[in-house]
Amino acid sequence: MAKQRKVGNLMALSILTTLFERPMHRYEIAARLRERGKEGQMDIKWGSLYTVVQNLEKHGFLEAVGTEREGSRPERTIYRITDAGRAEAHDWIRELLSTVESEPSRFVAGLSVFGAVPPDEVIALLDARIDRLTTLIATGGQQLAEMAVPRLFLVEEEYHLAMLRAEVDWVRGLRDELASGAFPNVDFWRRMHVENIPVAEVVAMVERGELSDPTD
Repeated sequence: MAKQRKVGNLMALSILTTLFERPMHRYEIAARLRERGKEGQMDIKWGSLYTVVQNLEKHGFLEAVGTEREGSRPERTIYRITDAGRAEAHDWIRELLSTVESEPSRFVAGLSVFGAVPPDEVIALLDARIDRLTTLIATGGQQLAEMAVPRLFLVEEEYHLAMLRAEVDWVRGLRDELASGAFPNVDFWRRMHVENIPVAEVVAMVERGELSDPTD
């Protein structure tokens, strides 16, 4: 189970680890995070950056060490990470790497109710998903190959690509089962939609064991 943290927004972790580099003001922190694509990895909401920095300072994870001004712009407060902030970041990283958590997925939500859509439409929808996944894999693989930075800073992109490849293989397998008729009860599923069989009747059939998988 994830720990209850004083500042639990993952943006806080991205800020702390960015400040490992050196003290920065908020605008520079934001620029660094954008350069490194962190918004795609930590669900960053840029409008909350000011509040997250404030909360990190409030709890002693950051401290203000001065200000700077560029031209006519307002003064910008420069922050550095404290020893407590480093300890918090290290503990958080260890937790994220070692703890298995079930994370919500819109795709899994769709799978959980896909019986409400006719199987032939599901096949077409899965075909579309396979096409999009294939494009993402090809684009991501090319971008990864072109990145001239040490692998130490690319492992999250490797993981993302590996998950996309695993997903497209699984989705393709499900799609092929539906298309070939190997998926259990797919003929009844199709008839259920053609004949508008009431959901209550389908549920009753399941409860009576009339729709158990043929392989059971």
